[in-house]
Amino acid sequence: MELLRGEDRVLVQPGQLAPSFDLPDADLNIVSLDAYRNQQNVVLYFYPRDDTPGCTKEAIGFTEAYPQFQELGVEVIGVSKDSISSHAKFRAKHGLCFPLGADEGGGVVEAFGAWIEKSMYGKKYMGVDRATFLVDAHGRVARSWRAVKVPGHVEEVLAAARQLKP
Repeated sequence: MELLRGEDRVLVQPGQLAPSFDLPDADLNIVSLDAYRNQQNVVLYFYPRDDTPGCTKEAIGFTEAYPQFQELGVEVIGVSKDSISSHAKFRAKHGLCFPLGADEGGGVVEAFGAWIEKSMYGKKYMGVDRATFLVDAHGRVARSWRAVKVPGHVEEVLAAARQLKP
């Protein structure tokens, strides 16, 4: 698999196989991208941190649209570097209805090129890029969004999912 590099990170591109992963979720179940292969399409979104304003708005947006994704045969999976217990609290507090993978070691975040250098008030640090990948039932990335702005994003992903064959 040929991957592009951007600012010293691997960038998974549309048309490529999405990296496989197995992550624990808030219920200690294993969330595996391979489990959906040859069965259904997946929206995989990476977010910086549980229960922060932007991440909460994004998660609630995906929860509100979840029935529409399900009608299309599309599963939604959220991933951050937060712990299983943090995910459980976040999900319960906001009534989230899809799996949240706990990537505490950051391997999945890095595999998708979502571990990036950020800057706040002139200080540089490493953090999770708000990024979304629409993965088809064959495990290939059909579409990707990086440096996501929350307003309108869920609707854009839903529109792209409608264009994707089941």
